[in-house]
Amino acid sequence: MIDVLILGAGPSGLFAADKLSAEGFSVTVIESMPSPARKFLMAGRGGLNLTHSEDLTAFLGRYSEATGFIEPLLREFSPEDLLSWCHELGQETFVGTSGRVFPKSMKSSPLLRAWLRRLEQNKVRLLTRHRFMGFSEAGSAQVRTDAGEDIDMPARAVLLGLGGASWPKLGSDASWVPTLEAKDIQVTRLQPANCGFLVPWSAFIKERYAGSPLKHIAISLNGRSIQGEAVLSEKGLEGGAVYALSADIRETINREGSAELTIDLRPTATVDELHQKLSRPRGKQSISTFLRKTLKLKPVKQALLREAGPLPQDLLELAARIKSVPVKCEAPYSIDRAISTAGGIALDEVDESLMLKKMPGVFAAGEMLDWEAPTGGYLLQACFAMGDKAASGISAYLREQKDGPE
Repeated sequence: MIDVLILGAGPSGLFAADKLSAEGFSVTVIESMPSPARKFLMAGRGGLNLTHSEDLTAFLGRYSEATGFIEPLLREFSPEDLLSWCHELGQETFVGTSGRVFPKSMKSSPLLRAWLRRLEQNKVRLLTRHRFMGFSEAGSAQVRTDAGEDIDMPARAVLLGLGGASWPKLGSDASWVPTLEAKDIQVTRLQPANCGFLVPWSAFIKERYAGSPLKHIAISLNGRSIQGEAVLSEKGLEGGAVYALSADIRETINREGSAELTIDLRPTATVDELHQKLSRPRGKQSISTFLRKTLKLKPVKQALLREAGPLPQDLLELAARIKSVPVKCEAPYSIDRAISTAGGIALDEVDESLMLKKMPGVFAAGEMLDWEAPTGGYLLQACFAMGDKAASGISAYLREQKDGPE
């Protein structure tokens, strides 16, 4: 019998495999996809944002309601610990202008290759095209091979790292939910996080400006405001500033049926300053030309301004609209296109070591658990920290059951 069976070859599972195999435990990792860490690889296409360089107090504040759960994990495995681990694998890192931390290669593939080499050296067995099907009556994980054969894989401890429900084509399809619910484990409904939202744009907006960036804006909802950028898509609104508010937008929609956020098209200017500029003589210029030259409002911003109705004739009212354009969000984009998911195994179902209280010897980590975070390095950092914590919990559990690795 192997010491540890890890279900899912994402960051949490592979990190736990790295740590446990280094301690001498026999580890097998199974993955339903043809290759490991597919979502991790996709995350690195535009530059692998591993973590963030801000101080830990500010860092912890990014996790909202789950801070009480996340904080001890990040104090045990901090951003500095993650960077040290990368450096051990020969992957140097740097801090970008936004404070985000990246590998110098900017890609995830060199880090993953070095990671997999070390796992191989530590005799970790990786089985791809193997799908977790549930647990047998004896408690063993049941796995279906690519050939369609169902096999039992008994292990002294099991780590569930099967992901949430975003990007199912990369392996996270939430097929584990019924299995755990059948074991009387509470699973909070999985919902899209770090996602775009459907907006009922006019035909004009869809035809002329779909795909256009909205730069140097601020988006606000319920007293919270985020400065950054967004993208006006044919079906709605997406991009960094939207993702940062996505939890608030989603929960407002859940409560009220829709969410009306406001977009400030000139966040660095006050209403009075805009009013002063709008009061300058316009001459023979069209209002569009005047707004472009006087306030540097590009056509896409002017179209958004008009989407709220005819432009106010009163210049003070026009200035106020520029600072607060209403946009109605009706629903999140589908969960299969979200960057991550909210919901999952209720946090009170696991103990401090991330072991399921109702299933001794079975641990869970990563997006399977009910927490969420914005983009910017916070998602990956927490997944690595959970992998670290689960590995420590598994090691302690196995040593209590039997002195050391088998």
